[in-house]
Amino acid sequence: MGIISRAFQGRPRDHDEKLPPGQYLVHDFPVLSAGPTPRVPLDRWEFAIDTPEGEVHRWSWEEFQALPQETPTVDLHCVTKWSKFGTEWKGVSLDVLMEDVESAAEYALAYSYGGYTTNLPLEDLLDGKAWIVHEFDGEELAPAHGGPARLLVPHLYLWKSAKWVKGIRLLNDDWPGFWETAGYHNYGDPWREQRYQGD
Repeated sequence: MGIISRAFQGRPRDHDEKLPPGQYLVHDFPVLSAGPTPRVPLDRWEFAIDTPEGEVHRWSWEEFQALPQETPTVDLHCVTKWSKFGTEWKGVSLDVLMEDVESAAEYALAYSYGGYTTNLPLEDLLDGKAWIVHEFDGEELAPAHGGPARLLVPHLYLWKSAKWVKGIRLLNDDWPGFWETAGYHNYGDPWREQRYQGD
């Protein structure tokens, strides 16, 4: 699948100070994917965090569900220019998952069932900024939206919130993911319109 053309303008921007530049507001939840939707049975699902030092921390679905849960309400901003306000989720903070992980790594690569990857500075996953979520709007997260669980990093463009997340690999050096190697910006701050390399 090709990357979105720079000529794509979307709908006229709503004049709202909560909207980053170039965005317009939607009330539905558009589905955009780069390939087929993985179907992951819960008895085979696991989430892992591995470190450059060789440590691996794993959770089964049951172990993940037993962790302290949070219910963040956040705004979403997609690189294709739509934004959705006040989305309600349920999941586990990365702060909880990282609690017993010791590493000097500064970067992270999220990877998914189906092979998708995306890179982030580790600091963007901590201090209440990111979750692994499994419910949306009071319902189990649908596969089309990344279920059974996805990464949620709402302060960055939505491609950084990897759907069907399988794990996070901590890295000493930055390692671009799927869309980043295809021309998308390495960081993806919607308030600075970091859509593509060079923005």
